[in-house]
Amino acid sequence: MSTATVETLPADLVAGHGMSRGQRIGNLLAVIIPFAAVILAIVLTWNSLVGWHDLALMAAMYVVTGLGITIGFHRLLTHRAFQTSKPMEYVFAVLGSMAVEGSVDHWVADHRKHHAHTDVEGDPHSPHVGHGDGFRGAVRGLLHAHMGWMLSEQGGAQRTKYAKDLIEDRGMRWISKKFHLLATASLLLPAALGWLITGRFTGALTGFLWGGLVRVFLLHHVTWSINSVCHFFGRRRFATDDYSTNVAWLSLISFGESWHHNHHAFPRSAVHGLRRREIDPSAAVIWVLEKVGLIWNVTRIPHDRQEARLAARG
Repeated sequence: MSTATVETLPADLVAGHGMSRGQRIGNLLAVIIPFAAVILAIVLTWNSLVGWHDLALMAAMYVVTGLGITIGFHRLLTHRAFQTSKPMEYVFAVLGSMAVEGSVDHWVADHRKHHAHTDVEGDPHSPHVGHGDGFRGAVRGLLHAHMGWMLSEQGGAQRTKYAKDLIEDRGMRWISKKFHLLATASLLLPAALGWLITGRFTGALTGFLWGGLVRVFLLHHVTWSINSVCHFFGRRRFATDDYSTNVAWLSLISFGESWHHNHHAFPRSAVHGLRRREIDPSAAVIWVLEKVGLIWNVTRIPHDRQEARLAARG
């Protein structure tokens, strides 16, 4: 795949930028609409207007798009924790885009900026910077880290600095530009499957509701909890210059991302659950993909390196 030099890239890629009014409105709708869908889903569930296929579609879409984020956007494209073929990179980028968390280039740039400035000035979503002291400051910081940054900082990282490898890849640029189409497809797909399974228009509607909007709501808040909860509550054991924490109760539904302190200690590790009891579904899927030859050169942290980091903590 041919690449483009920075000099030939559009101006909006070459520099970081503030959020436009349209972007803020779009992100606000992305927060409000799934929330409203959850309220509707609760009402319909109370009236028994939900079938096994709705919950199955929600679970399937949650797993597929969630792994698109955790394995694709995060461990592969942000940190290059393993290697794979270009077609597989594009598959992961498409699946991650269907999680409706922003285009791949923006997502990767924001997250790399987060690692470059973790919990200090410049971090797009730290709960610890610029929110005041005391209980009120803590609440404001948590709200900013969880959702508030979506209305002020999301997509603002300079892509030529933090995601140059992606914007110089023609395929990744195309996937980034088609984000809105992929996000729409991720909502329409469960609707189409609901209609095929039930043969009824109501099946399409409930498929859209559960496999689309409710799934987006749940996945968004789990992902955002890594930014908020996993930088405020939980446990730490390594020497790191930030406030990252491990939060065990989030590990299964976040596919292992809530071992966030481990991740900040060893950002290039493909495995975030470093101990036997630290559940990491993403690492399990990576292991399977490695065994069947779809990925290779998987980065794992030897036990002695982990022990050295423990010792460095003092």
